[in-house]
Amino acid sequence: MTSQVSSPAEQADGAEGAEGTVVGEQRTAGHPGGNGNGKEVRRLDRVIIRFAGDSGDGMQLTGDRFTSETASFGNDLSTLPNFPAEIRAPAGTLPGVSSFQLHFADHDILTPGDAPNVLVAMNPAALKANIGDVPRGAEIIINTDEFTKRPMAKVGYATSPLEDGTLDAYSIHPVPLTTLTVEALKDFGLPRKEAERSKNMFALGLLSWMYHRPTEGTEAFLRQKFAKKPQIAEANVAAFRAGWNFGETTEDFAVSYEVAPATRDFPTGTYRNISGNLALSYGLIAAGRQAELPLYLGSYPITPASDILHELSKHKNFGVRTFQAEDEIAGIGAALGAAFGGSLAVTTTSGPGVALKSETIGLAVSLELPLLIVDIQRGGPSTGLPTKTEQADLLQAMYGRNGEAPVPIVAPRTPADCFDAALDAARIALTYRTPVFLLSDGYLANGSEPWRIPDVADLPDLKTPFAAGPNHELADGTEVFWPYKRDPRTLARPWAVPGTPGLEHRIGGIEKQDGSGNISYDPANHDLMVRTRQAKIDNITVPELTVDDPCGARTLVIGWGSTYGPITAAVRRLRLAGVPIAQAHLRHLNPFPGNLGEVLKRYDKVVVPEMNLGQLATLIRAKYLVDAQSYNQVNGMPFKAEQLATVLKEATDD
Repeated sequence: MTSQVSSPAEQADGAEGAEGTVVGEQRTAGHPGGNGNGKEVRRLDRVIIRFAGDSGDGMQLTGDRFTSETASFGNDLSTLPNFPAEIRAPAGTLPGVSSFQLHFADHDILTPGDAPNVLVAMNPAALKANIGDVPRGAEIIINTDEFTKRPMAKVGYATSPLEDGTLDAYSIHPVPLTTLTVEALKDFGLPRKEAERSKNMFALGLLSWMYHRPTEGTEAFLRQKFAKKPQIAEANVAAFRAGWNFGETTEDFAVSYEVAPATRDFPTGTYRNISGNLALSYGLIAAGRQAELPLYLGSYPITPASDILHELSKHKNFGVRTFQAEDEIAGIGAALGAAFGGSLAVTTTSGPGVALKSETIGLAVSLELPLLIVDIQRGGPSTGLPTKTEQADLLQAMYGRNGEAPVPIVAPRTPADCFDAALDAARIALTYRTPVFLLSDGYLANGSEPWRIPDVADLPDLKTPFAAGPNHELADGTEVFWPYKRDPRTLARPWAVPGTPGLEHRIGGIEKQDGSGNISYDPANHDLMVRTRQAKIDNITVPELTVDDPCGARTLVIGWGSTYGPITAAVRRLRLAGVPIAQAHLRHLNPFPGNLGEVLKRYDKVVVPEMNLGQLATLIRAKYLVDAQSYNQVNGMPFKAEQLATVLKEATDD
């Protein structure tokens, strides 16, 4: 879905994560094109909704459709999909619960929200797994058809939570979703089990009525998705409409809610909802086009990076070639071969795959070829938590190879920023002839937000000339090509396409003589080559670090990657409460921005929140001798704004 923004609007910068404010009025609402029904409409500034159910209940699809319609309506939004690692966990069990949280608002927001205002629980497992996150007074829509003795016993409910007072603190809406869906589809002649599968569309229709979401896009999507099964397509559309009509007519839902389009300072342009992995894929395609090089992806499927392989495989028309290798080592080996052949080469993976690729990454350092290593981080070690997020690969990216093998590291901060980070990583790889790590994570990869589609004319020029002929003259006057004769500005060696006449050369993993590229075991030469490779990385041009410090604070909070949203939301809360605090966020982690040391020394305290056990803090302490305080979380989930605000307030009070 895309939406047009014709002119900038005044920013309405509310407290991220504060309770939604009802500023409503009595209004009437009805089905689009229909008559009003006299029900009350309350206006809210923001809402957090969580859909939760079994892995087979279609919660991710339901959340995605609600998000798409919300994006087309013009709200600012942020999402948090959460699902099991198993393809199909046991039905009705706690490990099998899948959820999708969406935070949307009429102002600028940064996170998917700390706690849902509305929980849609499709079964007892979904209720039990999520009730701990739901604040008192929140609304809970419960599929009562699933609250029978056996499903409740499976998750430890001895008595029905609908009847024993467990839910007295909440506003409960009991709805027999399964029964109502089957009844709505009785004329389609579907088996009962097949009809029951559409209950997620009934729930989506109900929530779409409840929050005045557009409906046309979802109906068009369903007809397209099931184009080869028109009966199933129309059944899902009918279930969706039945859910809307149920909300419109039932007395159980006396109020609906309206969240106006966002009024932050949007630059003029066309916007669409985008996930981190999709934005990263588009960024890679754009980099290939801006470099005028074919884009080659050598990859082995791994959660949560596989979506990049899936997406890039659709774009052969942009000169993209994808290779699904038999394993991680083959994937990066093929990519490195493509770099040798003159392509913009990429390999995608997660932490376990980086471990397998480490030898070839070291080879890429020695060969000095451009190669993008996209690491979508997840919980570890080993197989760890495949579908949960973590930032625990920073030290692996920095040091996880034998010998002195420096590699630049770039980290996006939001789903939409993955596009720009991919272009930046490609710039570094091509300009300096080096492998580059692009560190995203599961939170960014699967989360989504509005993205302004850039004008192609505004994208950076990434064209990099290949070596065209001999570049060195021997003592006897013979002209030859030296593969390690460096550009004095960037220290990059020339990039020669194999088969080009006059550019015969050899490169490899055994140490090379400076300039000529001949094999060399000379100690002094090895020392020179090691230091030169390090100097090349140290001298990479990256922007200076900007600091947001409007009040001259004594405490600085600094982060990297996906902690940007929660940190910024927490900082907003503190400033609204009159607490001075400064904020900075790193995109470039190797090399660090040149002014980082000077920035750190300006503050009495430096706090570093990370979803690991303090990896950036360790690097900062070691390099700048600053007593950076770590605040760490490794539970597979992103930080909450309220949690960080409490920690940062304590830091400023010390």
